[in-house]
Amino acid sequence: MSLTLRDRPVLRSVTGTLAVGAVTVILGANGAGKSTLLSCLAGLREPDTGQVSLGGQPLASLSPPHRARLIGLLPQQADIHWNINVRALVALGRLPHRGRWGLHADDERAISAALAAADCVHLASRKAQRLSGGEQARVLLARVLAGEPRWILADEPFASLDPAHQLDAAACLRAAAGQGAGVAVVLHDLTQAARLADRVIVMKNGQVLAAGPVPEVMTPALLAAAYGVRVHVGHDEDGAPLIVPVARLS
Repeated sequence: MSLTLRDRPVLRSVTGTLAVGAVTVILGANGAGKSTLLSCLAGLREPDTGQVSLGGQPLASLSPPHRARLIGLLPQQADIHWNINVRALVALGRLPHRGRWGLHADDERAISAALAAADCVHLASRKAQRLSGGEQARVLLARVLAGEPRWILADEPFASLDPAHQLDAAACLRAAAGQGAGVAVVLHDLTQAARLADRVIVMKNGQVLAAGPVPEVMTPALLAAAYGVRVHVGHDEDGAPLIVPVARLS
């Protein structure tokens, strides 16, 4: 698919497949088209050419309620506009599933599980607008998890989190994939990406530069081509990937 915004091509003949039960991390320098691609995958933008298909159906053909049940989006910059408590905000994730009689036992279970997964139980009665940026980020992740979507699309979900909660959020996304959801995440931190991803898509100038498993894609040569930096690719004492930018190439 391709998309032009304000006379600038931002996606150029992008093709690929995301797998259920797996975490796909989308990488690339600023302006590579990562967030725009995620918006198209969520149905917030329609490409000029090509289409997004979900389960063999064009995404644009699905009704908004059906699409909302299938896809949970965590945007990069999400504002909380309602002065409601945290549990009520997380409960909004159940709106696509709710019937005319309000919340049912399954809804309450999903809300409680999402609050626990995102370490928000102790925040449940607090006003969401009065939380710190990191706390709000966890609450918004919980709202997505509460919807139990088939697909989770997250744009820089760790950006405002402290290290401990970054690990927790990564574990939430891995757990969702382990339960059968497809997860697509935009990240900048290369080590985080290598540790979280089953597959990686690397973008440059609106195109897919490479896609595949972490060891095949996150190589010094390919990352140099994508970012214009020299990187060290190694492992820590536990054998987990460790990717460190060392210097600009020009």
